[in-house]
Amino acid sequence: MDDARELSRRTAIALGGTGAIGGALILAGCAAADDGASGGSGGGATTAPSTGAADAAGEEVAALADIPVGGSIDATIGGEPVLLAQPTAGEVVAYSAICTHQGCVVAAAGSKFECPCHGSIFDAATGDVEVGPALQPLESVAVTVEGDRVIAG
Repeated sequence: MDDARELSRRTAIALGGTGAIGGALILAGCAAADDGASGGSGGGATTAPSTGAADAAGEEVAALADIPVGGSIDATIGGEPVLLAQPTAGEVVAYSAICTHQGCVVAAAGSKFECPCHGSIFDAATGDVEVGPALQPLESVAVTVEGDRVIAG
């Protein structure tokens, strides 16, 4: 019977060591994926950094009437995805639609912006994180209102 207990202890120790090593590898993989440098592996749409929005000054982005007051819409500037919101009548703000967590494309959802990959939620008026895992706000994009049009730059 001593042999059975000793074998059982050895098996338990071996399994425990294997589990600890496996757990450490999983945690190391999660940390590498969440550092923001991976470019997005969350399963949603991703995009590489570009200067398209910066090069599109003067481009018409949307009609003011297309953006509900207190709401938001998806748009593009220079081929790059952006989010437009109209917090109050006539005031339009714009943010990069690239999630600051892992680079997925964030979608307009009324007074919020939602990331489909990991569930981050941003305030449409400020771009600030309301629900993580993202830690940084969305990057602001310059737009102006000219009459009934929203213009990049």
